[in-house]
Amino acid sequence: MKLSYRIYLILLLMLIVNGIGTLGFHFIERWSYGRSFYVTVITVTTLGYDGILEISPAGKLLTVVIVVLGIGAAGFTVTSLVQYFISLEVHTILGRRRMEKEIQQLKDHFIICGAGRVGRRVAKEFRLHSVTFVVIERDEAKANRMQEEGALVILGDSTKETVLKDAGIERARGLISVITSDADNVYVTLTARGLRQDLPIIARASEEDAEEKLRRAGATEVISPYIFTGHRIAQAMLRPNVYDFLDVATSTMGAEKLNLAIEEIPISKGCALSDRTLQDSGIRQELNVIVLAMKKADGNMVFNPTSETRIGAGDCLIAMGDPSNLRKLEGIATKG
Repeated sequence: MKLSYRIYLILLLMLIVNGIGTLGFHFIERWSYGRSFYVTVITVTTLGYDGILEISPAGKLLTVVIVVLGIGAAGFTVTSLVQYFISLEVHTILGRRRMEKEIQQLKDHFIICGAGRVGRRVAKEFRLHSVTFVVIERDEAKANRMQEEGALVILGDSTKETVLKDAGIERARGLISVITSDADNVYVTLTARGLRQDLPIIARASEEDAEEKLRRAGATEVISPYIFTGHRIAQAMLRPNVYDFLDVATSTMGAEKLNLAIEEIPISKGCALSDRTLQDSGIRQELNVIVLAMKKADGNMVFNPTSETRIGAGDCLIAMGDPSNLRKLEGIATKG
């Protein structure tokens, strides 16, 4: 039973008991409603009368009934509240255990360290793209907020190895450290890199001198929200049309509105696209998808590749087109 229903029921019982006493004393003892209500209240609360009252035998019997009803109502109140809080605690414990089991079964997921404004935004984007992730946050209020939004959350300090292991860092696809403190982000990066040498790590840097420290700590990529925001503001003023196009094309809502998206398509070994030129692949002709760039397996980026550019295993295509066609291309690129 919900707490609101319990409270309504308790108030109803108190109203009934006080109503019976008030009406009973009024008609039996011929007292005023005010005095009858007063005597009922001090009887129910067992405070005792402030003076000697002349009460008839029927009034004494009513007093006994009121005391019994009052004790029963008080017992019900205490029992209901205790049951509610115990069930709430049990539900919380079971919910945490269920979440811990789900986290233990995660594989190829992302770990988000920090549930502040940046962390919540990253989680929102992941949910829009149906990406599996787990959040680590040491502030209970922020952790509960993320949990209410449907995220898997670990309440703990992400700078500790045990907490990162609980988040499944051995099986994770990548880690994102967006804690407000640069020092904490450095510690998280150091700890995570010590546990996984091959793990992609993206870290947030608030101060300019923190970027180099994070890279030395092992961050694969360092992003400063302030530098990024300043760049976006400048681009919005200098190249508003280009800015609008890229913003729409790379956002989920924009892709749905224009039926256009930009995605990266990794090329698997042995797939139908491997070791073929862009012209022979049929990507443009059959899927109506434009390849904007190609990141080769050796790390070199080829912008605006020609029709004779050869696709190799381990390459990554930066492609633009209809989202459904991009999914088809991804399916072809991953079939060995």
